[in-house]
Parts: sequence; C-alpha cells; structure tokens
Amino acid sequence: MKLGVITDGISRNLSHSVDVMDEFDLTYAELQFVGEKEVGDHSVAEIAEIDRLLRDRGKPVSCLSRHIFAGLTVANKAGDDQHTKHMDALRRVIDMAHIVGSPLVRIMTNKKEQILFGSGGAEKWNVAHGAWDKTLELIAPACDVARDAGIRLVVETGNGTMVNSNYTARKLIDDLNAKDVLQVLWDPANNCWCHERAWPEGYDELRGGYCGHIHVKDVLVDSPRAKLEVKRLGEGQLADQFQPIADALREDIYEGVISLESVFHPGNGDFEAGFRLCIDRFKALFG
Repeated sequence: MKLGVITDGISRNLSHSVDVMDEFDLTYAELQFVGEKEVGDHSVAEIAEIDRLLRDRGKPVSCLSRHIFAGLTVANKAGDDQHTKHMDALRRVIDMAHIVGSPLVRIMTNKKEQILFGSGGAEKWNVAHGAWDKTLELIAPACDVARDAGIRLVVETGNGTMVNSNYTARKLIDDLNAKDVLQVLWDPANNCWCHERAWPEGYDELRGGYCGHIHVKDVLVDSPRAKLEVKRLGEGQLADQFQPIADALREDIYEGVISLESVFHPGNGDFEAGFRLCIDRFKALFG
C-alpha cells in the first residue's frame, strides 16, 4: 500500500524530514507545518522551494492538511468574519495544492455539540437542536469551492469536532450530497474518544468509496477522566484492530495513502524518537 508520514511529526525542517523518509523508504509526504508556517500561509517563493525539494527527492504530496474550520462553533454562520477567514485559507491551500500536485486538501469541522440526534424524549430534552444543520451550512461552501477548483477535500474525524466518527463523517457527505468532492480522512485513534470501534464497525461505515485518506497512531482514551495518552504504535487500544484493518484495506484494494501521524514521544518530548519507535511496526502492518 501507499505509505507516508505527516512530515512535521518528524521535523518542521522539511529537508530533514525527507532524509528520514528516505532512511525508512517512505514515499508520500503529507504537509501540515513546514518551517514555522502552516500550509496556506507560505509565500509564492516558499511554495516553489517546497515543491522543488519534494519533486527532486521523489516525494509526491499526499495531502495538504491545514486545520480549516477547526475552532468554529455553531454560533458561527457561513459568511461571517471567522468563517470567511477559513474559506480564504482554504482557497490559499487549494492554490498550493495545484502547485505541489496534492490530490487532497483536508478540512475539519466546527466544535462538537455532544448530542445531535435522539428519540424517546431525548429529541426534546437533550439534542442540540439545529447544530447538525448549522454544520452543513458551514461546510457546504467549501465543497462548492473545491468543485470549482477541481480538487478533492477530505474531512478528518477529529477529537472535539462535530465529525468525530466515521458514522458522522459519512452522514456529512451524504447530507451534503458531496461524495463527488468530499471523502473521509479516517483517523481511527481520534474516533476512540467517541467509542466508535475501528474494526469492524468503523471500517464498515467507509465501505463504498467513502475513505480518501488515513492517519495511523495509537492511543489510550479515558473519556470519564477527560484524559488522552498517545501510545507507541501497537501498545494502545487499537493494538488488536490494526491487522484486520490492514488486511481489509488490501482485500478491498484501497488506493489512498496511509500516513503515520507521529505524535508519540517516549517521555522526553522528542517526536522524531517517537517516530523511530513506531515506523517499523507501521510498515510491518501496512507495508
């Protein structure tokens, strides 16, 4: 399968990250922060240098991953100042994607309201009325922009966002009638927080062409204590689920990229060291 890494999980020095990618025979570069800037904030000259470096080193870009729409709430409206800032950033990232040849641009969703749907009384007393529809209104313009630009978006299943499971990601795509331009960026570790089991339940939600990109890391969540611990790959609560997921991806001929999200460190804040502790396990599973 196509394997890569979110480069700033190794280093924000892109040249060094590419050196490490070569060391472990990783091909696909997912860009989030390069230097001190998030994608979408680089100058024309800086983008040209990023593009030149990656092309010279044979590292195609898998996805440009800015935190578009993260931090918005249901109090925001499409077209207000904050939403407009995110839409402007989206356009800048799309422009960069055309230059560096990225087929995908990541978006997020607004902050989570806990109960979106309900019945048996919950629809009156517990549901955050209108929250889901407001989310659709915030995301729909992004789909229109991407359609016009000929680029595909992926919405990440994120911690603390309205789309925090494969179920809600698929529902977003279906409710927007946007499968032509929007797929899921599946981060099964993030989905642990809402207790969606990655295999088989989470995987089954994505059947039928909904999955466009995957992030891999391992975690241990304790929702009652509001605590999250990133674990060495294969030592968290996804340890028994990675292999059947990898087998199913091969059987289903998944054509997207799988990025190692290197957000683990061995207690010393050294994320490159964490990468080195996880990469062999990542390749053994998905390589």
